[in-house]
Amino acid sequence: MVAALMALNALAIDIMLPALGEIADSIGLTGASPEDANRQQMIVFSYVLGFGAPQLVWGPISDRFGRRVPLFVGLVGYSLTALLCIALKDFHALLAARFLQGVFASGARLVAVSVVRDLYAGRRMAGFMSLVMTIFMVVPMIAPAMGQLILFVAPWQWIFGVLALFGGLLLAWTWLRLPETLAPEARNPLNVSYAASSYMAVIRSRITFGYMCASGVIFGALFSFIGSSEQIFRDVFGQEETFAFWFAGVAGALACANLFNSRVVERIGMRRISHAAMVFFIIMSTSLALVTHFFGESLLWFFPMFAMTFACFGLMGANFSALAMEPLGKIAGTASAAYGFATTTVSSILGILIGSYYNGTTVPLVLGFACLGVGSLVIVLITEKGKLFSSR
Repeated sequence: MVAALMALNALAIDIMLPALGEIADSIGLTGASPEDANRQQMIVFSYVLGFGAPQLVWGPISDRFGRRVPLFVGLVGYSLTALLCIALKDFHALLAARFLQGVFASGARLVAVSVVRDLYAGRRMAGFMSLVMTIFMVVPMIAPAMGQLILFVAPWQWIFGVLALFGGLLLAWTWLRLPETLAPEARNPLNVSYAASSYMAVIRSRITFGYMCASGVIFGALFSFIGSSEQIFRDVFGQEETFAFWFAGVAGALACANLFNSRVVERIGMRRISHAAMVFFIIMSTSLALVTHFFGESLLWFFPMFAMTFACFGLMGANFSALAMEPLGKIAGTASAAYGFATTTVSSILGILIGSYYNGTTVPLVLGFACLGVGSLVIVLITEKGKLFSSR
């Protein structure tokens, strides 16, 4: 159930990818310049931006009223805004509706993380979250193929119908099966001063704030690929018809890494795994940039090298999240909100920036990966006072 709630986000993003070009054509977005073509990425990024900021509101609400109420509000809004997107013909109106869909989805996502934090902590939380992420990663593997299949038999509007249906089914499932995990005596008051003090506690915690920033930077690379992936496989490699399968292969590498992490994190430790993955991420992305520069574009080396690079997200994501959340168990909802807001907002802005440099080659993408990897490593070094690979 937690994996399904987290999959709301992945489904709303990845099922759209094969349809971006068709949506751009149908609403008159396609132009002669690369900048016009790159604007289709905003159909993805408007949702991601909407997903980020409202978590600052959802967090205190979930700590005050429990986990079920914000979850139900989020699922209802998610489904209704998906239906709204079906009727829209204007590009900016569509972006606004996608932004709102992200706002409501953020409530469901935050509740999912808070429920896990209510029940687990430390390495057990990292292990459980990694297992959840493994199940959840099945969605990015199959969602583009689902979108492609829908486009074979129906217009792109039907994709939003599928999103509305999925949200409705999850609403019924959680209404019937999800108990309240936050006891009444553990609930916190809903007021501005308490929320401000809680968010200040997040900022004052060096570990929480540091890993929150590092995660936001490194996951900017992930969003930059998601936003430009359809263009890359279509324009650079000529794989428009088989894009969903290539994307599934990349997502599959990430899922395998998540599964591996869930099996070994309690024995090896969150820091050792995530720090090693970060260093490997920098090495692989830099190597891919050099190979592409000297030997040109080819799936023969791009796909295996990029899949190995992308797998590193599976070894960093759950561990960075668990490391950031561990010191703040008493305000799990608010801490999760701050973490979600910062990481999603920063990563989406960085993803937009890197995606805007797409020029018909993979060079801007892989160079962006390398730069963001170095930036994240610097932040972790500062957070850990220069010590990497600790067993703590």
